[in-house]
Amino acid sequence: MNAVEIEQALSELAEKAFEAAEFPFQFLTAFGNKATTIQRLRKGDSNASDVPGGVLQRNHIHIAVAEPGQVGLTLTALKASAKTGQAKAKFVLATDGMTLEAEELATGEAIACEFPQFPDHFGFFLPLAGISTIKEIKDNPIDVRATGRLNKLYVELLRENPTWATEKRRPDMNHFMARLIFCFFAEDTDIFPGASLFTSTVDTMTERDGGNVHEVLETIFRAMNTKTADRAAAGIPRWAAEFPYVNGGLFSGNTEVPKFTRTARSYLYQAGQLNWREINPDIFGSMIQAVADDEERGALGMHYTSVPNILKVLNPLFLDDLRAHLEAAGDNKIKLLNLRKRMARIRVFDPACGSGNFLVIAYKQMREIEAQINRLRGEENQPSEIPINNFRGIELRDFPAEIARLALIIAEFQCDVLYRGQKEALKLVLPLDSQNWITCGNALRLDWLAICPPTGTGVKLMGDDLFNTPLDQSEIDFENEGGETYICGNPPYLGSTWQDEEQKADLQAIFAHRTKSWKSLDYVAGWFIKAADYGTKTNAGASFVSTNSICQGQQVPILWPLIFATGHHIAFAHTSFKWANLASKKAGVTVVIVGISNQQSSIRQIFSIANNGEVSVKVVDHINSYLVAGQGIELQKSAYPLTEVSPMDRGDSAIDGGGLLLDGYEATQFRVQNESAYDEFVRPYMGSEELINGKLRYCLWISDQNAGRAKAAKFISDRMANVTAMRAASSKAQTKEAAGWPHRFGEIRHLDSTYTIVVPRVSSENRDFLPVGLVEGGTIVGDRNFALYDAPIWNLAIVASRLHWVWIGTVCVRMRTDFSYSNTLGWNTFPLPTLTEQNKTDLTDCANEILLAREAHFPATIADLYDPDTMPDDLRRAHERNDETLERIYIGRKFKNDTERLEKLFDLYTKMTAGQAKPKKGMRK
Repeated sequence: MNAVEIEQALSELAEKAFEAAEFPFQFLTAFGNKATTIQRLRKGDSNASDVPGGVLQRNHIHIAVAEPGQVGLTLTALKASAKTGQAKAKFVLATDGMTLEAEELATGEAIACEFPQFPDHFGFFLPLAGISTIKEIKDNPIDVRATGRLNKLYVELLRENPTWATEKRRPDMNHFMARLIFCFFAEDTDIFPGASLFTSTVDTMTERDGGNVHEVLETIFRAMNTKTADRAAAGIPRWAAEFPYVNGGLFSGNTEVPKFTRTARSYLYQAGQLNWREINPDIFGSMIQAVADDEERGALGMHYTSVPNILKVLNPLFLDDLRAHLEAAGDNKIKLLNLRKRMARIRVFDPACGSGNFLVIAYKQMREIEAQINRLRGEENQPSEIPINNFRGIELRDFPAEIARLALIIAEFQCDVLYRGQKEALKLVLPLDSQNWITCGNALRLDWLAICPPTGTGVKLMGDDLFNTPLDQSEIDFENEGGETYICGNPPYLGSTWQDEEQKADLQAIFAHRTKSWKSLDYVAGWFIKAADYGTKTNAGASFVSTNSICQGQQVPILWPLIFATGHHIAFAHTSFKWANLASKKAGVTVVIVGISNQQSSIRQIFSIANNGEVSVKVVDHINSYLVAGQGIELQKSAYPLTEVSPMDRGDSAIDGGGLLLDGYEATQFRVQNESAYDEFVRPYMGSEELINGKLRYCLWISDQNAGRAKAAKFISDRMANVTAMRAASSKAQTKEAAGWPHRFGEIRHLDSTYTIVVPRVSSENRDFLPVGLVEGGTIVGDRNFALYDAPIWNLAIVASRLHWVWIGTVCVRMRTDFSYSNTLGWNTFPLPTLTEQNKTDLTDCANEILLAREAHFPATIADLYDPDTMPDDLRRAHERNDETLERIYIGRKFKNDTERLEKLFDLYTKMTAGQAKPKKGMRK
């Protein structure tokens, strides 16, 4: 269940008559627990509570219904319960149906309220549904509630008006919803005169069955689009005359309203009963955008991104500089005035703005700084000089684009109320500004200079309507001549595999004339290069949230030289972290934030987030394209090792449809049927699953000379027939050709050896060390691994080191947060000092110590042994000794941290490749 569904379920529970025996089960049901789970708790099979009337759900919550007036005592008993700790409960909750108290045990955070109000605290309990909790949601539940009410209304209206769900009418539907949102907000903030003018008028003038709701709403909308002096001539009835003239494009154009049912009318009324004064436009805007998107509605309420995360983009981009100038100005009124004038000319531009949360946060932060300036100058009543049409955006979908503009209007009014008072705010809010500053269109196809021009003029291009305002309107005149522009946002990421044809065409249009390798780029790369192009024409800086893949692996040498060629450098960066939203389970994505600028500055910052959440910042002279301190560098794949490590190759690819691979049972069956041929034709097989999780697997390994004899065994001939059929049906010419020799693997790189060092191609970043294994030479290594045949054992010590872990995590591509190992990018390029014979002997000893420590814990697997929470002490000590031995070879001591490791590795790589020595003779490609 998502946050909106949980809030609705709890609200319905609070409205019911309280049933003491049923409440714990009803509460847990509201969080999406399955009927079978609830049934087991009822029967006591999984209920380990030792508190009278208690229900204990392991790893979640301990609930008890108290005697009247005994809620506090019952909560204390729940906390003191031995079972609470044993079951690792996260929450305790007690209620008597009149009051309710709860506590989150890890933090000590508690709530206490009257029973009917406990749904107001639904955000407090969201971890019970596996949803990461955002502080703003905990503190202000109105945004989720409003989203839920409007979603119900939206779905009901589309059910009753199916034509409004078509592509042609959907913009009308979305525009209608934007009008409703404004009306709800306006009546609760006194923008409309009188208490609840909109909701009470609809309630009074409409029939209970909903039959004439559309007519009443159409009349209200028409009134708000008609100036007072013109209303009599326009035939506006007296009951609608109290509504003010709003215009601004919001109520102009088509005023048609979808038909309502009794249910839809009820939902409309329920939405109106909420206190829309408390709406937070950045939260609500982010959430509501899912209402109008069929594909996203399943994630309703999960779009909100926290203010702290947005500020990771905005603060180093420009807000920190504004605050620094404010502090430096002190009480110097001239300096303060100059800063205020500078801020009035700043434009913030989000070319993937969604519902506008980056723009709204930027606007609110700037208004806060401006308010401090005004206080220091003794001008608290000074009207704001920061125009909202300096906050510009592009959004592909029409509904979020409308909500973005509406969110900025709401934010402006709320800031006016906060800093100038309700009376002054009301003077300024109506009529709405009809200028267009949010453009609906494809950001990668539009001219950003036309949408956010450097000289202060406005939009001059054709496109979709927004609030019925054409994009070829007359110029918008805003005083920002010589001002700064800051480009920001969270564009769609989309790796090359997930791009549709239109998105690929977008990238082709931008990159095809720059590089032949554009097809390997993530979609977000288009925003970076367009921002860099924009910066060549005007004073601008840019910062985007992005997948970390654009700063890793093969994309680095494709994208970043193009950006640097425009005169830009990386001004600041946040290294990889989880971009948290109100997301369920593990829906958060690992991202980086990269800020680029063409303005010369000696201060460049690298921000890092530790596991405990603490943020550290390092000021450096340069940041390279891997987000490491140092001069610009782009690693190139190398077919050969640049140092004296042994060659590493991919394992063998069966390409067999399963015909040549055997599990343990199949291998046993073959041995029973063909004892004499077993050892000749069956070999142990080592894929990544077999290496990491200790699984047993085998394969048929048949040479060309023995193919005829092997085929005499029916077990083998049947499997060869399956391989032939599978390969012959392939669309790849190489695979079709391989159908002619079904007895052997499709791609063979195996070398006869005494032993083989094996490295998985993909492994979890949660381990402190890369998994690596040593297997007998007769083992066939599958293509989910890399192999080093008869390599000196000290090579294993290199792979198992923290230095190599850090290098692979930086220069190789990642699959989500997992490492995707590459021999050409990660192993062959790994910077290694020249090793003495004593160095090699020491590292060999370290590798053997690691292997012996593992052996001591047999049959534990690599997955078991390298779980960071349960890693055996002797194995960890062996790795620590290995790290210290290797790192002393580099700098004579252990490195202080991973940042220092990376800086040394990149420095050494730069020196290694300066002359680009040719591969040594005899090294196999």
